[in-house]
Amino acid sequence: MRGAALLIAVAALTSGCHKAAGRNAIVGTWLVHDSQAPFPMHMYVFNRDGTMQQANPDAGDAHGSDSDGKGVWIRQGGQVRGKWVEVMADRTTHRFTGRGEYSFEIRVDGNHLTGGGTMRLYDADGRPASEVPTKFDGERVQL
Repeated sequence: MRGAALLIAVAALTSGCHKAAGRNAIVGTWLVHDSQAPFPMHMYVFNRDGTMQQANPDAGDAHGSDSDGKGVWIRQGGQVRGKWVEVMADRTTHRFTGRGEYSFEIRVDGNHLTGGGTMRLYDADGRPASEVPTKFDGERVQL
């Protein structure tokens, strides 16, 4: 009797997790290619709690250095909308030079994603410096 109750409890818990993963297909780790970025290859990680991280090699830009991006995302209809922010520094002076804010929309199809967004760059005083629209695609990292 106790074994049957345990089996039912485990089945209920795992079915709930499976359904949650289906609703939030973005959750996981992705290798993303953005041809407009100074270094085109990025790693994106989307967490279940609506946070995300972006990373690419710091040495990908010979003139400036930027942090990993940290951000948030929400599911909106059939797509994901989000934004991540990075801070930037000059490689020679080591001074803060500004920040980048990347707003994006993504569609997920199984283990593939496609999307687009706009990188808004701000100078060290917080004034808008430029905007760069981009398109990207990616593949889910799998075992």
